[in-house]
Amino acid sequence: MVFDDTFDASASDAEASLLLDHAAADTLFGASVFWLRRPAAFGGEQATIEFWQTKRDGLKRGIIEIVE
Repeated sequence: MVFDDTFDASASDAEASLLLDHAAADTLFGASVFWLRRPAAFGGEQATIEFWQTKRDGLKRGIIEIVE
């Protein structure tokens, strides 16, 4: 997930906090969730998404875009 720089993870409710905790999301939802703030997207947002979409074996994993 790519958040604006103003995103405050500590202000999230209990349910959302579970998704923002990589280990908890994996255990509870079977989802590998990674998140960062937009300024941390080295090379730009699109390049960062493409990097994380590529698995170690070179195959692609699904990426979901959610727009408010």
